[in-house]
Amino acid sequence: MRAYVLRRSLLALLQCLVVLVAVFAVGALLPGDTADVLRGELGTPEQVAALRQQLGLDEPAWTRFGHWLGHLFTGDLGHSLTTGLPVGDDIGRRSGVTLLLGVPALILVTVLAPLLGTVSGLREGSRLDRALNTVTVLLHAVPEFVLALLLVASVSLAAGLLPATAVGMDTAGLLGEPSVLVLPVVVLTARHLCDLARQIRAGVAGERHGPVAEHLRLLGVRERTVVLRHVLPNALGPAAQQYARCVEGLLGGAVLVEAVFGFRGLGNGFVEAVQNRDLPQVQTYALLFTGTAVVVNLAGDLVAHRLAPRREMAP
Repeated sequence: MRAYVLRRSLLALLQCLVVLVAVFAVGALLPGDTADVLRGELGTPEQVAALRQQLGLDEPAWTRFGHWLGHLFTGDLGHSLTTGLPVGDDIGRRSGVTLLLGVPALILVTVLAPLLGTVSGLREGSRLDRALNTVTVLLHAVPEFVLALLLVASVSLAAGLLPATAVGMDTAGLLGEPSVLVLPVVVLTARHLCDLARQIRAGVAGERHGPVAEHLRLLGVRERTVVLRHVLPNALGPAAQQYARCVEGLLGGAVLVEAVFGFRGLGNGFVEAVQNRDLPQVQTYALLFTGTAVVVNLAGDLVAHRLAPRREMAP
């Protein structure tokens, strides 16, 4: 286990480095830079050149990347080229908004997916199973963007039940008016809940009729013991890896949801950083998203191995 964790950790560091290099290279190849964005069409070439020198954008791209990477190892995330403020402060301010969306969605997925998947798998072929399958398939087929627009049009604009946007609200404002969070949390939860519930349902149904479960029944083991000691651990093991991808997907889905509902979270910050060609911010967001994905996927693999140790872990 130690060798596996060490190997995966080294691979994670390599993955993060590759992503950072790729993101910086793509950002450097995009037309224009932060000086062009700040000066706009009204700036003269001399003004743009002076601002570019002031921001250090006249240095070679790889030199700037080396400086940023060197500061990163000392814990310095750098300063935004657009605002001049520390990137860490911007990340900290926006992370509260994203957590207000992601944590409730994660709780709902964690509670509802195993419950629905287990009930459906244990009652395979029943009316309840067919109804749950129909709902999850239909929900999964609707893209998050379309679902968000449908909910805004029906629940907010037509019925007037819930707010449609959170424009101008910070973390404190959202805590004071939690109804603003309902629709975006539903959108974030829907697809991942369907994915995880369907996988758990398939795992429970397969293990319940598998040879090991049948052998235990022939030995006189009670059905409840078969389900709790064999079916559920072996069904939830692979689902732990899917759960890790759900956590990763919630962070990625926040980009879309925050754009639709007007939240100023991490997803919105990443989009603004790309629009402003603010490479220090773009690099930090890329590192945050990549690091989160790597950590949760490693945790998912370890949990899967712990629940079902007879399954071989991926290298």
